[in-house]
Amino acid sequence: MVNRKAVVLLSGGIDSSTTLYLAKRQGLKCFCLIFDYGQRHRREIEAAKRIAKTANCRWQVVKIGLPWKGSSLLDMKKGIPKYSRPQALKDSNRIPSTYVPARNTIFLSFALSYAEAIGASAILIGAHIQDYSGYPDCRPEYYRAFKKVMDLGTKEGKGIEILTPLIGKTKAEIIRLGKKLGVPFGLTWSCYRGGKYPCRVCDSCYYRAKGFKEAGIEDPLIGV
Repeated sequence: MVNRKAVVLLSGGIDSSTTLYLAKRQGLKCFCLIFDYGQRHRREIEAAKRIAKTANCRWQVVKIGLPWKGSSLLDMKKGIPKYSRPQALKDSNRIPSTYVPARNTIFLSFALSYAEAIGASAILIGAHIQDYSGYPDCRPEYYRAFKKVMDLGTKEGKGIEILTPLIGKTKAEIIRLGKKLGVPFGLTWSCYRGGKYPCRVCDSCYYRAKGFKEAGIEDPLIGV
């Protein structure tokens, strides 16, 4: 596996950063893709750049436009919701407004094109099914289906794996793993709102705080 090329989707958050450091530990030569897709702040983009540099990995920012918006992460006229209790989400069976339509499908398509172009044999994404906001493109069956698209619709797709090493882990387990791998959590950014400081009340902030607490590790951003 040493020197095997891999494309890593890097958002600047805990999950994607841990995925990057895990890939490096496994001997993969990582090429990071960072997306500027019109999200409401650039904090996560800058965080991703710093993490890629710290990991000594090649990176590039891909700028794309989604003018139809469809998400509170893209539309400044929509407010970012505060954390909702899981039971409330379950009762209403709703997907939160922070869901960006087909985002992972778009990102993975770019990653697949990049992987084919550079001869990479793997694409890694830090999705996981526990402690997430209810997004449909974070499920194992989604990635199995996308692999079929890769196999059928591209020249080299059958030779490219799509890897989701965190898919069955809780946020606390991911944080413990990241700690062992030396992930610079102080450089990561999770808050949906951006701004100078984390808002502490959005879903992403909630799950970050919950994960660090359950992992028994202090969040280096706690005083920020």
